[in-house]
Amino acid sequence: MKTQFILTPYFLDQRLDGLKELTQPDWIVNNQPLPDADKQTRMSILHKELAKHVTEAVSAGLVPVSIAGDCCTAIGVMAGLQRGGVEPLFIWFDAHGDFNTWETTPSGFLGGMPLAMIAGLGEQTMPNAVGLQPVEHEDIILTDGRDLDPGERELVSGSSILQMQNPMDLLEYDFSDRPIYVHFDTDILNPLDAPAMNYLADGGPRAEELVKVFQHIAQTGQVRAISVSSWNPEMDEDGRSKEIIMDLLRELTSWQNS
Repeated sequence: MKTQFILTPYFLDQRLDGLKELTQPDWIVNNQPLPDADKQTRMSILHKELAKHVTEAVSAGLVPVSIAGDCCTAIGVMAGLQRGGVEPLFIWFDAHGDFNTWETTPSGFLGGMPLAMIAGLGEQTMPNAVGLQPVEHEDIILTDGRDLDPGERELVSGSSILQMQNPMDLLEYDFSDRPIYVHFDTDILNPLDAPAMNYLADGGPRAEELVKVFQHIAQTGQVRAISVSSWNPEMDEDGRSKEIIMDLLRELTSWQNS
C-alpha cells in the first residue's frame, strides 16, 4: 500500500516552521489559519482538518503518515481512521505515557494527556471536537513509557492498556491479522542518538533496536496509519536527529516498496 504524508507544522497551537523543510511535492500540508481563541479550540481546528485528510487517504486505499510537532495530533488521526472504518491495534511508542488527566498532571501540559484522551479518560474537549470514539484499553499498547509521572503511573497500572516497557518485546508479539496504527513519539529514542528533543528522558532504545522493531511491524503488512511527533528542528543544529528519525520512518513504511 502506498502512503499519503500529511504535515502539520505546529507544536500544539504554535507554528513550527522548521518542519516545513520536510515537505515533498506530493505531501499534504495542514497549515490552517487559527483564530484568537483558547488553545484547545485552536488545536481542534488542526485536528479536524487532519482527520479529514486521514479519512480521504484511507478511502483511497492509502496509508496516512502524519508528521507534527506534538502527540495530540494523534487524536485527529484516530478520528479519521474511525470514520474510514478502521479500528486498529494502537501502538504508542513514547518515552512518556501521555496518560495524564487534570487530576494526575503535575504540570497541566496538554501534550502529556493525548493517550488518556484517546482512551476516553480525563479531558475530552478535543476528542469530542473531532467525533472520536474512545479506544478500548485492550486495543492500546504503550511501549517504553520510561518516564511517567507518579499519578500517571497509577492510572496506567489501573487501566487495561498493555505497557510493554521494552519495545524489543514487540518482536514476539502476536498481531494476528489486525490493522495497526503506530504512533512514534521520537523522544523514545536514546538521547545519545537523537538529542534534539523538548523533553529528553535518559536511557531508552537505541536507533538500531528500533530499526529491528519497525522492520518487524512493517513486515506484517498490516500497518494502516502512522503518526510522528517530531524532534525540535531549532535544537537540531547538525541535523543528526532528523536524519536518524527519518531513516526510522522509512523502515516503518518499507512495505510500500516490497
